[in-house]
Parts: sequence; C-alpha cells; structure tokens
Amino acid sequence: MEDNSSQPGSVKENSDQNSEGNSLNKDDSSLETIVRKFQDTVSLGKKHKFWETQPVGQFKDAGDTSLPEGPIEPPTPLSEVKQEPYNLPSQYEWTTCDMDSEETCNEVYNLLKNNYVEDDENMFRFNYSKEFLRWALRPPGFYHSWHIGVRAKTSKKLVAFITGVPARIRVRDEVVKMAEINFLCVHKKLRTKRLAPVMIKEVTRRVHLENIWQAAYTAGVILPTPITTCQYWHRSLNPKKLIDVGFSRLGARMTMNRTIKLFKLPDSPATPGFRKMELCDVPAVTRLLRNYLSQFVVAPDFDESDVEHWLLPTEDVVDSYLVESPETHEITDFCSFYTLPSSILGNQNYSSLKAAYSYYNVSTKTPLLQLMNDTLIVAKLKNFDVFNALDVMHNESVLKELKFGPGDGQLHYYLYNYRMQSALKPSELGLVLL
Repeated sequence: MEDNSSQPGSVKENSDQNSEGNSLNKDDSSLETIVRKFQDTVSLGKKHKFWETQPVGQFKDAGDTSLPEGPIEPPTPLSEVKQEPYNLPSQYEWTTCDMDSEETCNEVYNLLKNNYVEDDENMFRFNYSKEFLRWALRPPGFYHSWHIGVRAKTSKKLVAFITGVPARIRVRDEVVKMAEINFLCVHKKLRTKRLAPVMIKEVTRRVHLENIWQAAYTAGVILPTPITTCQYWHRSLNPKKLIDVGFSRLGARMTMNRTIKLFKLPDSPATPGFRKMELCDVPAVTRLLRNYLSQFVVAPDFDESDVEHWLLPTEDVVDSYLVESPETHEITDFCSFYTLPSSILGNQNYSSLKAAYSYYNVSTKTPLLQLMNDTLIVAKLKNFDVFNALDVMHNESVLKELKFGPGDGQLHYYLYNYRMQSALKPSELGLVLL
C-alpha cells in the first residue's frame, strides 16, 4: 500500500517518493497502453520488484477474465499477523505520530512542507496546513497506530511519514472495509535508503492487525495496476498571478487584459437558495450523496458521521454549499471543495498558491454547469487562485464550458488486495482521495 500523490500543476507531476514508476502521456491512459508501456520497460530491466511481491493486480494478468473480481488473498488469522514492527535500518526507529499534539503536528507539517510532492520543474510543492492534516487523519473510527513516523535515533528528528485512515468503499455491490493510505513522505536526503517499501509493509501490518485486508491509494506514477487513470483540469481564478508564477502561460494572441476578462466571474452565485452547508443539513446531504454515489462502480459508503466529518465546512480546510428550494425548503443540490495550497519555490513576489480542489458535487434540480459555476464564484470570493478538478463522476461534462483547461498532472487510482477484472473510465469512479 502506498501513496504518491500527483502535483497537478500545468507543469508535469513529480514521480518522487521512492516509487518505481513510469510516466505516462495524458492521451495514453487506457489499461492496454499501460500494460504495453510496462512490458516495453521490462526488457530494460525496470521491474516493480516490490509491487510484484504484493497482492495487487499484476500487469501480466491484465485482461484475464478467468481471474475472479474481489480479494486476491484471503484474510490471515489475526494470531498469524506479524506482531512486531518490521526492521528499519539501525540508525532509525518507528514512532506513532499523535496528531492531537501540537508539537508532533508541527513536525509532520514541516516534514511534508519541505519534502512532499513537487512538480518536475521544482516550482511548486504541496503545503498541507496543520488543520487540513488533522481533518484528513482523524475521521470517525481512526486509529492512532496508523499514523506512522520514522525518527533518526540520535537526533530524534522526524524523517519519514505514512498514514492510513479507515473507510468503507463500495465496489459494485460489495461494501468493503478498507484503509485509505496517504502522505508517504521520505526526507529528501534519505531517498536512497529504501525506507518506502518498509514503511508500506509496516502500515499494511498495522492495518491487518485491525482485521482490515484491503486498501485504496493514489499515485502520480504507474504501479501495478491502476483501476483507472484520471486527468487534472485547472480553472484560472487569478490568471495574472498564475502566469506570473509560471503555473500557466499567456495564450497565443492573448494579452493579459483579455485573459483577465476571459476568466472573470460574476460577483455572486446565480442559483436561488444557494447557501453554505450547516450542521442541521447533514441528514439531507447524506441522503442526497448516497443516492448520487450509488450510480458509480467504486465509491465511498458514507453515513451521517462521515458526512459531518468530511463535508461540514471547516475554515481553510473544506467548503460545502447546497441549494435549498425557496418554495419547499428541500435540499436539492450540493457542491464542495477542499483547500490545498502549494508553496511557490524560488519566486521573489509570491510564496503560496491558493488552490481549491473539487470534492463531491450532486446536481438534481440545478444543472451541474450552473452549480459548478456558482462554486467557482464562491471560491473566487474566498481569494483562491486556481480551482482544480479531476475528470471523475460527471465532472468532465462541464469542465470545458466552465473554462477549465487540461493539465499535465494525472492521478492513478489503486486498490490493494482487490482485483477488478477491467479498468474503469474516470466517469465510473465516485471516489475522491485527498
């Protein structure tokens, strides 16, 4: 189990984090193409040595319909799960990171801020806030033991990190208890130490101790074997800044003034009854969301406690809005996005790019195009520079009309110890991982 998120800039994403992966052009995301590219690299001696030992879909089995869909390996009796942590190189030791502790949260924040995912040109690096990390890592029923750090024994400095949180994910008609694996980060100076595979094995061991045998994760690189590959799209909210920092470029025959005018948005949302979500809306939003997500092949199985945690607005972490019919007071539509800034590296005028990421959106009475446009308006009013979205669920149907452009960043979705007979289209995926 591993995470290596993609930096979705208009520049290419990073293939860092000690992963063994092959980059992919954005037009080449079919499973057949992935398999062909992998087979082409095998002759060059580039095998996924670690992943070939794991219960994940293997490239050699792609397209083999005789293999059943579902768990690849059965659960092991808990008494047979390894009770002791895996061995680290002698100068390092395991630590459990208590995200309730301000000191530990600061350490995790600084490790990620300085060493997590960058784009290929080293212009941008994810900068998850401490509030975001606490939100992401403490959902209902979370396990402290799944927040795993590695310290240098002598200095006690935190040098690596990996996490899991529990989730219920529906695959077709089967609701499966899973771990969502995220934030795999190794200090830049230790990337040759092969810490990542040991960390992946250790988080897997701790997940197994809770009698959970499947996981979901994403990566910006190709590993065996994606269940789907999604494309990042970007909508400029502050085009001048985005061009100034190199995130985007001035189009051919376009002036800065014309570009600013092109991306200008109205001053307020257009939909009557469009308002911020409140605690009292949780039951209605849960019903709306569950009904909407039921149409996708892979999607979370949210209950009210999940919706309250993941979607109730939290300043600078997650924003959620809904449409309440002025006549009937029925909650008919819902939209949300989370806040994930990036540090801007080596720019004298700007240090941070404020990015909104599309989360879950449900359109029943309000057209999705109008609902998403209202979402862009509130994001602009909150001073976001760019709005990012994946082409999952029904997003792709409105992105071009809303003036989103395709980026170079891609995100590959994976399931651990769960085989799918065929790859999904992004529009069949109802799951957004942070």
